[in-house]
Amino acid sequence: MDIIWLGHGSFRIEIEDQILLIDPWLTGNPMLDDAQHDAALSGVTQILVTHGHFDHTQDLKMVAEKTGAPVAGMVELMGYFGAQGVENTTGFNKGGTIRCGKVDVTMVPASHSSSVDGDAGPVYMGAEIGFMIRGEGHTVYVSGDTDIMADMDWMGDYHKPDIGILSAGGHFTMDMAGAAYAAKRYFDFKTVIPCHYRTFDALEQSARVLVDGLPGVDVIEPEVLKAITL
Repeated sequence: MDIIWLGHGSFRIEIEDQILLIDPWLTGNPMLDDAQHDAALSGVTQILVTHGHFDHTQDLKMVAEKTGAPVAGMVELMGYFGAQGVENTTGFNKGGTIRCGKVDVTMVPASHSSSVDGDAGPVYMGAEIGFMIRGEGHTVYVSGDTDIMADMDWMGDYHKPDIGILSAGGHFTMDMAGAAYAAKRYFDFKTVIPCHYRTFDALEQSARVLVDGLPGVDVIEPEVLKAITL
């Protein structure tokens, strides 16, 4: 399995027979050069979306058209983008599982918000969520944008993810200390990859607090388009 950061909360995960693209934000992403867009999108088989904010969906229609990949996420969000002309969408909900080739993707709760910009202000798009992705003998928890939440207790116990991709930049999500607390209290990760940081000045710029807070866990600070092979 290769986990490849595209900057901010965007990832490319090459697992089993799938290339999953999660929350693709390319245009205006300060972490991703324009020249890197083709590499980020090459061969994508499935797009997964955690919530509606611009830094997760701004490029969704363009990416779906360019790759031809189906898109899956919260049912209200998929209904909205389907009406905007995004083809081949699958809307599901918390607790639901979809099959992507040899990979299972289960939708789980997050604690954040979800909206797109409308003419009269934000238009709310159903609940914000995360994913549990199972393949190659691993379960990867993609937290999406979230704070610490009590639901992490049963999620860790029931799904038993060994890899955590955790939003940890603070300001809009939990920070590095919060992510370390959540990982220790609710999960038994072997590997943790922070995200949603370094993009803007308001966000944390280093994962040192997370590294120091999780002795015995392999905390990997990702680099854009550099594969983390697990």
